[in-house]
Amino acid sequence: MTPATPLISTLETYLRLTESREKAVSANMANIDTPGYQTHDINFEDEMTKAMSGPLRQSSDSSGTAQLNPVVREVQGLMERPDGNNVSLDREGLLMSETQLQYQIGIQLIKHQFHQMLSAINGGS
Repeated sequence: MTPATPLISTLETYLRLTESREKAVSANMANIDTPGYQTHDINFEDEMTKAMSGPLRQSSDSSGTAQLNPVVREVQGLMERPDGNNVSLDREGLLMSETQLQYQIGIQLIKHQFHQMLSAINGGS
């Protein structure tokens, strides 16, 4: 399905990126006790810039819906424990809160766009 406006399409990409980041952060938190596990993340700003400036790296799921495929990388420079794991619950909790806030902002912006469209359909009343 094609989004109603270019802005809604941009916001859809924004929400998909926040979802991808939330999955990466959740995986990090789930692996906090896994020996040798290395923290993963996506560079949200870089991925959003790439999505806005050119063709999306995407595939289709079983329903035919395009899925964004951001690059998930190991995070360098984090303190490693003796077991080789470098996940910090403090860092991941902060990133999770930030990502959830970004998602909520995206939802509010989409709601605003739909309210504007509904207002236009109803003749501005």
